[in-house]
Amino acid sequence: MLRYILKRFAIMAVTLWIIVSLTFILMVTIPGSPLNEERSTTEAVQQNLKEHYNLDEPLSIQYFLYLKSVVTLDFGPSIKQPDATVNELLSRGFPVSFELGMITILVAVISGIILGIMAALRHNGFIDYFAMSVAVLGISIPNFVLATLLIQKMAVDWEILPAATWSSPVHMILPVIALATGPMAIIARLTRSTMLEVLTQDYIKMAKAKGIFPWKIVIKHALRNALMPVVTIMGTLLAGILTGSFVIEKIFAIPGMGKYFIESINQRDYPVIMGTTVFYSAFLIFSLFLVDIVYGILDPRIKLHKKGGK
Repeated sequence: MLRYILKRFAIMAVTLWIIVSLTFILMVTIPGSPLNEERSTTEAVQQNLKEHYNLDEPLSIQYFLYLKSVVTLDFGPSIKQPDATVNELLSRGFPVSFELGMITILVAVISGIILGIMAALRHNGFIDYFAMSVAVLGISIPNFVLATLLIQKMAVDWEILPAATWSSPVHMILPVIALATGPMAIIARLTRSTMLEVLTQDYIKMAKAKGIFPWKIVIKHALRNALMPVVTIMGTLLAGILTGSFVIEKIFAIPGMGKYFIESINQRDYPVIMGTTVFYSAFLIFSLFLVDIVYGILDPRIKLHKKGGK
């Protein structure tokens, strides 16, 4: 296990380095400058700003400084918000984005599993057709389109729910629905297909022959094996939810990392772009690592290392 963990950490470090390097290359190759030259009073002021943010250094030196900031976890001041550091912006926005992501995942997993189980137990029945129709719609409609429809109907036309900010549980309903519908549909379809397969296994038939209560068979015997494929895709779903929430945060005016990230791209705020990219990349890579560990715990038949330690 220890050897596996060390190997995975090495792979994670290399992956993060590749992401940092690609992000740096993309930033420096895009035409334009992060400094607003039109508002600079003199060339001297412009030169001082470049020196302050190390933009006058050769690209190799800038790249080394970016790597140093990643290692030391100090991304420096924002170019467009000089009164705040990138670390301060992360500490402001990430808790909100994390809360949105975790609530979305919880809603998507619970509703998707329940919908998938109901569809499998009522195979080729009304509930099955209804559940799969909802799943198809959830997969087909992009979350930003669904968000717009929800705002138009629930907030503007019917005035049932608020459409902006993140100040109370009521404000969370619409953005969570917009984000959770797609993952819920994927989980529901996957749970249904695997549950149908598990329910035909011999040990399930034996449990039924012993007269065990049907719901006990489903929850205790069938559900654990049926959830293995769901656990497998949790890392991908987590990445999709957290990165996809940037657009949703912008639509619903949620003060999360999406606000700072989108603004930093539009304004070419190098430190914020780099800090946000590195932070989220590290978070998602580590999440995928945890999914692998949980996968091995749920299914003891899966070994995280080769037999004999080789």
